[in-house]
Amino acid sequence: MSALLDSLAAGFDGDADRRAQLDALLHDGLPARAEAWKYTSLRALERRRFGAAQAVAVDPAHLADIPAPRLVFVNGHFDATLSDLSGLPAGVDVQPLSQLLQGDDARAVNFLARRYARADEPFARLNAALAREGAVVRVEAGVEVQAPLHIVSVGAPQDGDAAWHLRHFVELRAGATLQLVEHELAAGEHAHLGNMLLHAHVAKTARLAHVRVQHAAVRASLFARTDAVLARSAEYLRTDLELGAALSRNELNVRLEGEGARLRADGALLADGRRHVDTRLGIDHIARDTACSLTWRGLADQRGRAVFHGGITIHPGADGTEAALSNKNLLLSADAEIDTQPVLVIHADEVKAAHGAAVGQLDPDALFYLRARGIPEARARTLLTAAFCREVLAGIADAPTRALTEAALERALERLGA
Repeated sequence: MSALLDSLAAGFDGDADRRAQLDALLHDGLPARAEAWKYTSLRALERRRFGAAQAVAVDPAHLADIPAPRLVFVNGHFDATLSDLSGLPAGVDVQPLSQLLQGDDARAVNFLARRYARADEPFARLNAALAREGAVVRVEAGVEVQAPLHIVSVGAPQDGDAAWHLRHFVELRAGATLQLVEHELAAGEHAHLGNMLLHAHVAKTARLAHVRVQHAAVRASLFARTDAVLARSAEYLRTDLELGAALSRNELNVRLEGEGARLRADGALLADGRRHVDTRLGIDHIARDTACSLTWRGLADQRGRAVFHGGITIHPGADGTEAALSNKNLLLSADAEIDTQPVLVIHADEVKAAHGAAVGQLDPDALFYLRARGIPEARARTLLTAAFCREVLAGIADAPTRALTEAALERALERLGA
C-alpha cells in the first residue's frame, strides 16, 4: 500500500458500504500506467503522508473580496462564522453536508450513493469513501437567484500536512437559474491536499452559470472533479481559472442527456515555477440537437507543465449536435512544457464538429510594439498574456464576478518571468 493511501485510510469513519469502496481502492492502488494519467505522475504524491485536517481560525480579511451569500469551509470543515447566507430568495436551500447527515431524511443525501469503480479515478473513489462535508444547494422550479452564491474552500496552516475531502451537490429544478462561484484559496502557506467532487443536476430549461477560481497555496496539491447532467433545453455556462497549487488536476465531465441542452465551458491554465496543472474534459452528447463550445487557454513558464485533454463524444442518435473545441497555449520559457490532447469521437450523422489545438510563443512584433512605446518588457509580457487569457472570461455575465476573476488573473500573471 502507498504511504498516501495508508495515511488517508487511517482516518476512515463510515459505514460498511463506504468501507467496501475504500477497500476496493486500496486493493487497486493509484494508477501507474493508465492512459488518463499519462502526463501526470502520482509517484511523488504517493510517498507522502497526510494527517487529519483541523478546523482552524482564519482572518476574515482573506475573504474580504467575496460577498454574501457564501458558504465557507476551512481545511475541509464548515465555518459558520465566515459563512453568510443572507440575501437568498425563497425556494433556495443551501446547507453544509454535515448538517444534513445529522438528519433522518436519507433522500437529502442520496447523491452520496454514487460510486466509482474505475481504477483511473482514484480521487473520486477516495471522495466517495471519505467525504462527510460539502455544500448542498437546491433551487426550486422557476426560481431565479440574482446574487451569485459563493462556495469557498480555504486552506490554512496547521501542524503537519493534512488532507480533506469535500462533496458538493447542486440541483436546479425546471426553469431555475443560479450563478455559482467556487473559490479555492489559501490563508497562509501550507502543503495540504484538497479533494473536491461536485455533482450538478440541471433540469429542463434551467440555467447554471458556474465560475471556478483555483488559487491554492503554492505547495498544495488539489484534485477537483465536476460531474454534470443536463436535461432538455438546460444550459450550463462554466468558466475555470487554474492559477495556484503545486499539483492540480481539474476534471469536468458533462452529459448532455436532454434534447437541446447547451454547454459552454471556457478556462485558462497557468503553470509557472515548477507547477503541474492538469485539466481533463469529458463531454458526452447523448440527445439530439445538443451543443457544446469549449475555449481553453494555457500558459507555461519557467519549469511549469500544463496538461490539457479535451474529449468530446457524440453518441449514436445525437444527430444535430454542434461541438467546438479550441485549445491554444503559450510557451513562455524553453524549460516549460505543454501537452494537449483534443479528442473528438463521432457515432452520429448530421453533426457539426470541430476541434483544434496549438502551442506557440508570444508574438515578437507585438512585444516590440509595446516596448517601443516605453512599456517595460515584463509589463509588456503581462499585457499580452492577459489579453490572451481574458477571452475566456468574456462569457461571465455578472459584472462583479467578472471583475473578481480578472483581478485574480492579473495577480497571477504578475508572477510570470519572476
